[in-house]
Amino acid sequence: MSNPTDTPPMNGAESLVKSLLDSGLDTCFTNPGTSEMHFVAALDHVPGMRSILVLQEGVATGAADGYFRMAQKPACTLLHLGPGLANGLSNLHNAKKAGSGVVNIVGEHAVSHIELNAPLTSDIEGIARPVSHWVHTSLSSTDVGADAATAVHAANIAPGQVATLMLPSDTAWNEGGVVAAPVAPATRPAFDQAALEDAVAALSGPDSLLLLGGAALGEDMLEIAGRIAAKTGCELLSEWANAKLERGAGRVAINRVPYPIDQALEALKPYKRIVLVGARAPIGFFAYPGKPAILTADGTQIIELCKTSQDIAGALDAICDGVGAADTAPTHVAQIVTPDKPSGPLDPGGIADVLGRTIPENAIVVDEAITTGRNFFPVTAGAPKHTWLNNCGGSIGYGMPVAIGAAVACPDRKVLALVGDGSAMYTVQALWTMAREGLDVTIVIFANRVYKILRGELTNVGVSNAGPKAMDMLSLDQPTLKFVEMAQSMGVEATQVSDCAALELAIETGLATKGPYLIEAVL
Repeated sequence: MSNPTDTPPMNGAESLVKSLLDSGLDTCFTNPGTSEMHFVAALDHVPGMRSILVLQEGVATGAADGYFRMAQKPACTLLHLGPGLANGLSNLHNAKKAGSGVVNIVGEHAVSHIELNAPLTSDIEGIARPVSHWVHTSLSSTDVGADAATAVHAANIAPGQVATLMLPSDTAWNEGGVVAAPVAPATRPAFDQAALEDAVAALSGPDSLLLLGGAALGEDMLEIAGRIAAKTGCELLSEWANAKLERGAGRVAINRVPYPIDQALEALKPYKRIVLVGARAPIGFFAYPGKPAILTADGTQIIELCKTSQDIAGALDAICDGVGAADTAPTHVAQIVTPDKPSGPLDPGGIADVLGRTIPENAIVVDEAITTGRNFFPVTAGAPKHTWLNNCGGSIGYGMPVAIGAAVACPDRKVLALVGDGSAMYTVQALWTMAREGLDVTIVIFANRVYKILRGELTNVGVSNAGPKAMDMLSLDQPTLKFVEMAQSMGVEATQVSDCAALELAIETGLATKGPYLIEAVL
């Protein structure tokens, strides 16, 4: 829409902010530079946009990922030129794999300056494409508003997409900006109707599996899956890594396909028929010598009824009607279970018991616990109702940034971030933003002081003769990382524990503390 004649002219940056706001985007995780100064100024004098400063771009992109998972609407990032975007790529990779909607605003040199090949000149579109579904560069100040509305539309395409908009600095400072109306949202495509009959026939008995992912892991969708399982006798599993899984007492409990290759092969061996709803056919995370990449048994019938971008609710309803389960009580409903109070030094089992005892009602658990957390699921299934977020892309350093986004999206909920020490160091700057914003996040750093997952992978890939040089490359104890001191230096209250009783007390203290609180759990 055009500006009224009595309204002062606006520049492109102002039209950008106003168009984003009109499209429903009101949160921006920022790490700006010179090329973005007019956008920074517009954020200051155009009301309505919450701007959150981060100290590294991977924190901004990870926070936008976490925000979308919980708010179910995009946030934007503000990044500086190609190198700034490049610093955020790993968590954009994770966001893309998670189906999170993110709008990246990336400053670019003025069009007249690009031909001079200044030091920060780069192929920003080329950098953006591998981690984006939609990439565009604004060509003039009059285009910026419409480009912003289109970017938000692209980010909202189900299940969520990464949209990256380049904003040359002259398109930001030139007058002629026009506020654009929102672009109508796209509807989810229908599931594969032609596969429905086969899917209904396949779900019969314990040798059949309904494998779920995406929106199928919401509370209501899981209840329908529980009805289907009760009626047909089929089993339920989810993918190993899920963007958002609703769990806890009173909800249908679902286990995951295991991450370790041998465990996954064993877990999937019994199933002759697998129906996919919002999930992919199971494959290995990596290739291993002498082991299959496809995790299902030879001859298994795989029926893909619904992709994660399609109408998952419609697909589950159709199966439920097809098997006559509409009036069947769901099975696998988790009951309240409080583990016995553990004692002694910290180990994965004791930590799982502590979590089962301390996860509060309506909490958001951000899981980047890596090897320490592989067995957390069974023990925490009977905890109070909570939401569990996994790393879907495998690029580490996702946990604390995603916790920022979740806390911003849901300020009335407790966030519990479970992070390995190696992972934490990739985006440790997130602690500063948590303190600056007063975010209600309790962070548990599992300090085993090694890249333990990689030590296990040495065995998995068949390396049996690793010597001291190889092991040294997987160690984090020369020098020892001091997370309490790091946290305190960034304004976060912190403590160190080494036994189960102290961990339980520390988590209870952190959850009772308003604002961020870090616990270094030394294993």
